[in-house]
Amino acid sequence: MKKYVSFVMIAVLSSFLTLAGYTYFIKTYKQSSGKENNSLIHSQASQDSTNNFLHNAAYTPDDNNEYNVPDFRDIVKRTKDAVVHVRNTRYIQEYKPFYYGYRQGPIYKQEGTGSGVIISPDGYIVTNNHVIKDASEIEITLENKKTYKAELIGTDPNTDIAILKIEADNLQYLTFGDSDNLELGEWVLAIGNPYNLGTTVTSGIVSAKGRDLKGNKRIENFIQTDAVVNPGNSGGALINTKGQLIGINTMIFSMNGSYIGYSFAIPSNIVKKITDDILEFGSIQKGVLGVKAAELNGEIAKKLGINQTEGVYIYEIEKNSGADKAGLETGDIIIKINNIKVATMADLLGYLKTKRPGDKIEVTIIRNNTIKHFNITLSKNNAAYLKTLGLSVKNVNRNILYRYGISHGVYIDRVNNRLLYQNGIRPGYMITKINGQKIYSVDDITNILSDLADKQFTIEVVAPDGRIEKYIFQ
Repeated sequence: MKKYVSFVMIAVLSSFLTLAGYTYFIKTYKQSSGKENNSLIHSQASQDSTNNFLHNAAYTPDDNNEYNVPDFRDIVKRTKDAVVHVRNTRYIQEYKPFYYGYRQGPIYKQEGTGSGVIISPDGYIVTNNHVIKDASEIEITLENKKTYKAELIGTDPNTDIAILKIEADNLQYLTFGDSDNLELGEWVLAIGNPYNLGTTVTSGIVSAKGRDLKGNKRIENFIQTDAVVNPGNSGGALINTKGQLIGINTMIFSMNGSYIGYSFAIPSNIVKKITDDILEFGSIQKGVLGVKAAELNGEIAKKLGINQTEGVYIYEIEKNSGADKAGLETGDIIIKINNIKVATMADLLGYLKTKRPGDKIEVTIIRNNTIKHFNITLSKNNAAYLKTLGLSVKNVNRNILYRYGISHGVYIDRVNNRLLYQNGIRPGYMITKINGQKIYSVDDITNILSDLADKQFTIEVVAPDGRIEKYIFQ
């Protein structure tokens, strides 16, 4: 019996010691974990004292966030009301064959939807051009369900940006962040109105920067994320952990029309520059470097006999351009602009889209294995000769457009096309559309015509007396 009692006492004592040791271990581990997390958070906050209201809120663990996962609740509360629902309405009339002509058919109403972002308290809104393209009416619905008729202020089809205005005051709005400072792996939020569901928030990381999705004809510079974006998100906000607008969600890469893992946004630095140009000048002010160049890779570098496989290789300098005056030469390799890395043509052209004529930039190049720096003043592409049309054209200001009673167009400065001249086209006419696409600058025309190549196209012109004429080129 005594032996039996001894065994029981030993068992009880062993269990007690095991339990006490386990409790002490867990307590010590939690205390040490807490100290490490707090120290890490303090370090992050001290690196940037300007972002203390959101960056810390997104990452600070609390009693309900034991594993330190991102918490975006505060960011969403501060930003969601600045993202709106955009509805566009088009009225389409069919023309049916009737004997030797056509007769008018019924008028159809067609609606489309998307998203937009309020960028000022007095009702200026940025969205995608494709969201409101050819709209007869545009309606904006705020988060509080109030609706407004919107006025189209201006568009830039090349960057797919449009600016709208509603008559309202004291609206919540988003400020622009610096998209050049985005880093791969950085957390972002996408806010929009997919499938007409209402305000929807998704999260992801920056997967890539400087994405070119259209090959060599039209270089773009998208931010790629894995935040879920679907039809209806177009024109919505991509937001960083400071609550700043760092992109406008524009498209997805998909075989079926729905999200499959990749989404793309126009960088905020481009959006801000386009917005400022439209509001201040009524047209896009494009800063021209004055070089013709090609993107380097291993194959091209081997043909050129150089070791550099990243950057932009200059093969022609435009006479009297900023690059020419500063001393750039053919064979130079651009590797940085304003200390920002240039690895691709998308990097170069994307950065130049954020600059205006007259802006000064520092270009870093490699010449004969030596790094050199040049200060260059960007010039303006105000005029162009359109060989396809036999016309010289130039940009004009809003006052001249107003005199013609139009909101967009470029001025015909010289006519070398005998057929057009015989049909009455003279200097002083305005080209307003090509194949239905609105023309805002000479760059618009050159871009459109380069895409059309040898295809048939129609141009629309406005005479000084306001007459609208159309011509078909084959």
